[in-house]
Amino acid sequence: MKEFELKYGCNPNQAKARIFMKNGEDLPIKILNGKPGYINFLDAFNSWQLVKEIKEALNMPAATSFKHVSPTSAAVGTKLSPELKKACFVDDIEDLDKSPLACAYARARGTDRMSSFGDWIALSDECDITTAKLIHREVSDGIIAPGYSAEALELLKTKKKGNYNIVQIDKNYVPEEIEQKQVYGITFEQSRNNAKIDKKMLDKIVTENKEMPETAKMDLIIALITLKYTQSNSVCYATQGQAIGVGAGQQSRIHCTRLAGNKADIWHLRQSEKVLNLPFKADIGRPDRDNAIDIYISDDYQDLLKDGVWQELFTRKPEEFTKQEKKEYLSKIKGVALASDAFFPFGDNIERAAKSGVTYIAEPGGSIRDESVINECNKLGITMCFTGLRLFHH
Repeated sequence: MKEFELKYGCNPNQAKARIFMKNGEDLPIKILNGKPGYINFLDAFNSWQLVKEIKEALNMPAATSFKHVSPTSAAVGTKLSPELKKACFVDDIEDLDKSPLACAYARARGTDRMSSFGDWIALSDECDITTAKLIHREVSDGIIAPGYSAEALELLKTKKKGNYNIVQIDKNYVPEEIEQKQVYGITFEQSRNNAKIDKKMLDKIVTENKEMPETAKMDLIIALITLKYTQSNSVCYATQGQAIGVGAGQQSRIHCTRLAGNKADIWHLRQSEKVLNLPFKADIGRPDRDNAIDIYISDDYQDLLKDGVWQELFTRKPEEFTKQEKKEYLSKIKGVALASDAFFPFGDNIERAAKSGVTYIAEPGGSIRDESVINECNKLGITMCFTGLRLFHH
């Protein structure tokens, strides 16, 4: 297949749209089901690169959940704790622990479930039946993977009344070194961002604290590769083999740090006993549960506990989750990793990161205020390394 005609471009008024290879060769994909659109393919090709690079860097199956050309999360296939299984709504999936790929997607989808609603999925390995069962019950636009088992493909084809978008990509495809795009009729050309992100990039530790365990290196690698395919400015919090907070496309870096930090905090709070034990009625669906949990964790939790409201969702009125209780819960979190796609210009980013349990940081360095940022890390006992690599993505 040398080209594929799309229904329309980014918007319905942009009627003429297609994907094709400018060199005349065949596209490196097969469309196994559905009819993906322009934005679907933007998500597909960016998300595939992300999981492919994580797999190459860490030699572990990887998955990501994409929305509007940025990842909501990315993760590798480490087993989930009982608490995390429950928080991600996957505690009922048989054989989950036997499928590292399913564990990776359970983590990626479960990180920021509000943002992942209607996501595009990328998997680094062949989609197995356990992963397909997870995907089948979530609201999703489509998936890209290097292959599908016969059983997984059959199940996925039943989604969206048979119209679910399923794309298979040639895992050996290598793009040309020079890439082009047009803006306002003007062609931009640049070398592809082929920078390899690996553990060697974390060797230049610039803080007094030099501790950098292997688990932290894994989390920083995941965070850095996630940033490589996130709309800039961006920062990424990661822990336990998954990105837990992505702050994409903000004009100010401190706003990135706050946005992603708030998402990381929500991820941690979802695993608290009060949230895990919310007495939902049996017939409440996942999207409604997600929305209720989001409100319950927020400062507007009283809106959920009003008479006439809580009765619609719960078998009994939940206890309040006060601001002080949440603060105390989060104060015990440590060991979180944080990566930034460009240098931190001020120490306020470090101070905010520490409030979300950040202990390890990777950033390019190169600011005239580097010394101030290093001093803030030293004050808080944080280990920080300079990667020397900026990761802007537009």
